[in-house]
Amino acid sequence: MNKTLIIGASGQIGQMVTTALAETDQPVRALVRDKTKLEPIAGSQLEIMEADLEGDFSAAFDGMSNVIFCAGSGGTTGADKTLLIDLWAAKKAVDYAKKQSVKKFVMVSSMGVDDPDAIGGDIKPYLVAKHMADQYLMESGVPYTLVRPGPLTNDEGQGKITIKRPAHVDEMSISREDVAKSLLFILTKEGLDSKIFELFNGTYEVENVLV
Repeated sequence: MNKTLIIGASGQIGQMVTTALAETDQPVRALVRDKTKLEPIAGSQLEIMEADLEGDFSAAFDGMSNVIFCAGSGGTTGADKTLLIDLWAAKKAVDYAKKQSVKKFVMVSSMGVDDPDAIGGDIKPYLVAKHMADQYLMESGVPYTLVRPGPLTNDEGQGKITIKRPAHVDEMSISREDVAKSLLFILTKEGLDSKIFELFNGTYEVENVLV
């Protein structure tokens, strides 16, 4: 049976994905720096592994078929952590995945990484890092799907999205719960290799949009 590695499993989206897989007893390895952050999550096929993404975390890829990279440096850190986590750790994850012949690598990126120069302000270093990480994955030969959500909210998920970028900025958000649901669908869906999806709140069922 395929086993999935969740990188960034203690983040909000990572916890949602990990919980969903654990509850259905699907084999999953949750990679975190601190195991205590996942104490409320339980499952007979759940394995929690501690590792620092700034170091060597190659052992986490042993026996993995799928990888979801949803780690991030966080909005309160500086450009140094953005570089080390959102770019360098992502690059290392791609290298480890390639060495282990991973069948599917799903990268959580961001809307706007296709053209970081179009968006100024404090978020630009983050977008540049994500842009470079995405490019590295696309050129690696590892089977991939890129997910680029709009601004994230903690609203309750509706299970309905759109992949067409709205015309107005105030319509570009998406709930973390709906991003997690989209990741879970991509994990089980064949034929999504080499595809890039921007995600926004919408009116379409996830399974009818991500094709």
